[in-house]
Parts: sequence; structure tokens; C-alpha cells
Amino acid sequence: MTTTRITPAIVATGLRKSFGDQVVLDGIDLTIPPGTVYSLLGANGAGKTTTVKILTTLIRADGGDIRVAGHDLTAEPAAVRAAIGVTGQFSAVDNLLTGRENLLLMADLHHLARSEGRRRVTGLLERFDLVEAAEKPASTYSGGMRRRLDLAMTLVGRPRVIFLDEPTTGLDPRSRLSMWQIVRELVAEGVTIFLTTQYLAEADELSDRIAVLDHGRLVAEGTPDELKRRIPGGHVRLRFGDQHSLDAAVRVLDQFSYDGDALALRVPGDGSLHSLKTLLDQLTAGAVEVEELSVHTTDLDDVFLSLTHGSPDSKAASR
Repeated sequence: MTTTRITPAIVATGLRKSFGDQVVLDGIDLTIPPGTVYSLLGANGAGKTTTVKILTTLIRADGGDIRVAGHDLTAEPAAVRAAIGVTGQFSAVDNLLTGRENLLLMADLHHLARSEGRRRVTGLLERFDLVEAAEKPASTYSGGMRRRLDLAMTLVGRPRVIFLDEPTTGLDPRSRLSMWQIVRELVAEGVTIFLTTQYLAEADELSDRIAVLDHGRLVAEGTPDELKRRIPGGHVRLRFGDQHSLDAAVRVLDQFSYDGDALALRVPGDGSLHSLKTLLDQLTAGAVEVEELSVHTTDLDDVFLSLTHGSPDSKAASR
């Protein structure tokens, strides 16, 4: 029986980088399957941007073996650049050109034949809902339109791996949702997305796997659900209308802690229907009147705060 071996989109072993005596990446290992979204999270200065710059050939690593899209990063940098696309936090759109002209410029840079380039540009304008604005200067575009145009420019060369560095910074909720849908469509087509973001809900929504970087080291990796299960903290918050009701709850509950509110309690819980039903049964049996109930399950914010410790120093905050 023949087994097909799938080549990872990105493999890095022992990735290291220092700036002077400041160690920014201290032996990073990554293996990212094709056709997935892989998110790298970390505080400012943790090494996220440095990682992206190395993987996209913008700066050299001090050590480690790295392959991107099947190509050795050191020996075949041109092949790596031909296989990837990069959309950064700050748009690469030329404000003096129209949307169509920006895309045609990218087609020329990729040495596409004139007819092929025009077909590609027309298709991307339609896909990113930019047809009506195609002949307008990019300077007139909204933030969401600029982001869509920027990503469309990245796709002119049909990259197999796309690095999205803070792609939805500054976007309104509707534009952010639109960008999320585009990412899902690209992954469905087999494109690999390497995502860095400060919006943890974005990483939770899009990622197949998440890595948490802290002081140059990977401190955790897994699916969003796997990471959330590692961190305790789920609870039900009960708020009462008076002291009598709170005292009654204290008498019937097995585990609880006082909330900051004088008339509120926190009861440990995993957010499951079973644990919630058990709690409600206890309160009902004790004839406890609850004015308000809210359920808090562990989220990526909890994971991030538990696993990271802020930037190493102010000088590294831009890296």
C-alpha cells in the first residue's frame, strides 16, 4: 500500500535570532500543514514580527533549518519569494493609482502576459467586490476596501502561502467579517495562511492551530479548544437582589468565591449543560432566588494572559 506524504507548508527547526545581546527568537520549532490557518500570538516584543520577516526572506536567521513551500529558505530564497504572499499591517497600496492600476502593476511585476494579467485582475476585482471602485484612486478607498485591494494584490501571483500580519487592524466589524470570509475561502482552495493578530477572537475564529510566543520561545501550541482546556477559570457568576438570598446560596453551594460585587458569587464550572443544570438544581432545592446569572468559559484572552508576561523591554517592543 502506497502512502502519500504531505509536504508541510512551513517547517522551521531551531529558529534563532538576536539583535545585539537581545535574544528575540530562542530556538523556535514550527510545522504547519498546507491548507490551514496557523496563528502566532504573543505580546509586543515577543518575536512575532521577527518570525514573519525571517520566513518571508526579509531578514536572515542566526540559526535553524527552515523550509517554506518546500524550498530551503537559505539556499532558495527566490523560490520562496515566488511561492509566498505578504499582507502587512500597513497597506502596500499606491494611493496615486486606481484599484485596477495597482493590480495591473502587480501583474507586471510577476511578469504575467498582458492578456493573462488583465484576466487575473478582472477576476480579483470581482472576487473582492471592487468592480465599482476599480477606476477610482486608491486614496478614496475606505479602510476595508484598501485591505481587500491589498490582499487582492497579494493574490495576483497565486501564492501557496500567505503571511497576514495584523490584517484587520483598524477595520470596522463588518469589514473584519468580510476579511475573515475571504481567508476561509482561500484556505478552502488549499492556500496556507500564517496569521499574526492582536485580536484574539480573530485567532479563535479562524485558526486551525495556534502557537503562543513569549520572550522568544514557544510556550504553547494546539487547536484553540486544546489551548483553552489547559487554562482553568470557567465559572458561573450569580448576582443576588439582597443579602438574605446571598446567604441562602452560601449555605447550599459546595464551592464558591466572593465576587467583587458584595452581592455576587462565582461558582466554578466548565460551561457544560450538565454542570449548569447541577448548579440550578442546588439553588432550586435550597429555594435560593438569583437575580442574575452569567456563564464565563475560558477564552483565548485567559490563555494569552496566563501564558505570556509582556514584552522583554521597551527597546524590543517593535520587533
